Amino acid sequence: MSKFVKNLIVDQIKKELAEVQDCVLVNVIGLNAEESGKLRDRLHEKSIHIRVVKKSLAVRATEGTSLAPAFDGIGGSVAVCWGGNDFVSMVKELVELDKDEDNFETFATCGGVLDGEALTPAAVAEISKWPTREEALSTLVGQLLGPGATLAAQLIGPGGTLAAQIVEIDGEGAEEEATEEATEEAPAEEASADTVEEAAEEEATEEAPAEEASADTVEEAAKEEATEEAPAEEAGADTEEEDADEGSEE
Repeated sequence: MSKFVKNLIVDQIKKELAEVQDCVLVNVIGLNAEESGKLRDRLHEKSIHIRVVKKSLAVRATEGTSLAPAFDGIGGSVAVCWGGNDFVSMVKELVELDKDEDNFETFATCGGVLDGEALTPAAVAEISKWPTREEALSTLVGQLLGPGATLAAQLIGPGGTLAAQIVEIDGEGAEEEATEEATEEAPAEEASADTVEEAAEEEATEEAPAEEASADTVEEAAKEEATEEAPAEEAGADTEEEDADEGSEE
């Protein structure tokens, strides 16, 4: 391979790994075309990128970067893996592929780098046991919500008791008010009944003298009429007698 071609490859590797901070190195030597195709498809589903590089060219391309320690002690050609939802998720997937000897017999993890520190195959296997970012966030949220839920329950408990006591007090107050209203209404009704009776008695008392006066008036009128009729009858009788005397004299 000419130096010009090597420089082109190094520049291409630099561009691909420019924003990569952590990676895992795997061995893909020995996989046939079909197995390589299945491997790339499976990694693509997990948004994991893979790039086969020669160690000497990878060392030149990663010189001075956080990925440089990953290639210490590595010989020959390796594949660099990066991407995924997070580093732990990628490691879990790669370790699972390493254990799948039926489909990827020669596939194996052989190191990597995390936060600028080189990883051994044993360290990679240990990282695969870590919780993923989603799992860690879920645990953290649970830890944060746990005390909050406990505090809320503690606040709601006394609050509910206080509310029940307030409702009970309000109920007792309503009953007392109803009793007082009934007590006030009873004397008012009695007083109203007494007033009606007194008015009836007064009215009867006023009507009795009026009737007596009317009866007296009728009697007096009858007496006066009788008195007036008596002299008239006497005068009539005297007139008849005088007329009889005059007739006898004639």
